[in-house]
Amino acid sequence: MSELIQFNDVTIFQDERPVVGNMSVEIKKGEFVYLLGKTGSGKSSFLKTLYGDLPLKHGNAKVCGYNLVGLKAREIPFLRRKLGIVFQDFQLLTDRNVYDNLKFVMRATGWKEEAKIKARIEDVLQKVNLHGRAHKMPYELSGGEQQRVSIARALVNEPELILADEPTGNLDPETSEEILKLLKNLSDNGCAVLFATHDMLVYSKFHSRTLLFESGNMVEVAG
Repeated sequence: MSELIQFNDVTIFQDERPVVGNMSVEIKKGEFVYLLGKTGSGKSSFLKTLYGDLPLKHGNAKVCGYNLVGLKAREIPFLRRKLGIVFQDFQLLTDRNVYDNLKFVMRATGWKEEAKIKARIEDVLQKVNLHGRAHKMPYELSGGEQQRVSIARALVNEPELILADEPTGNLDPETSEEILKLLKNLSDNGCAVLFATHDMLVYSKFHSRTLLFESGNMVEVAG
């Protein structure tokens, strides 16, 4: 099955309030999809539903083989191992270096052998063009480099799907374009990417499938 996401007539609620109604959408392996819309339009709520942070209350939905209807708390960590999540504010642990940031996540998701951890960290740092930076502390890195570390962190478990929530929101235009290209390259190599943004300058850099969040609805528009 090539569909990673299947939503059928889903309404997403935040604190009992519907924020996006009647969503029906399918997203396949290797797709790069923009989620476009103003702050507060429901993009983040959609992403939170995908990784089990918001419970599904209306409609039917599957993500990476997991049914979100009645998703049990014990299933959520297993769902999240199939996903990579990239946030706007990096969310790095400031008291440890790049290597230990990545190792912390890997230990938490079941990696045990030090040699395999080391090899995987070297591999993902190579993928995000941070080879040789493993022992740098977050404060020694630029904003763009910190976001690359967070993308490396999202890649450690070889996810089928990356959820990027305003990943360029704290970056300058040139660095934003670099991050966009990096995520686009990951999708070209088979990992689906959902890229949430309200920045039209970033959005205009290349055309791709687009889901527009507006006035409590989600519609597909020409990208």
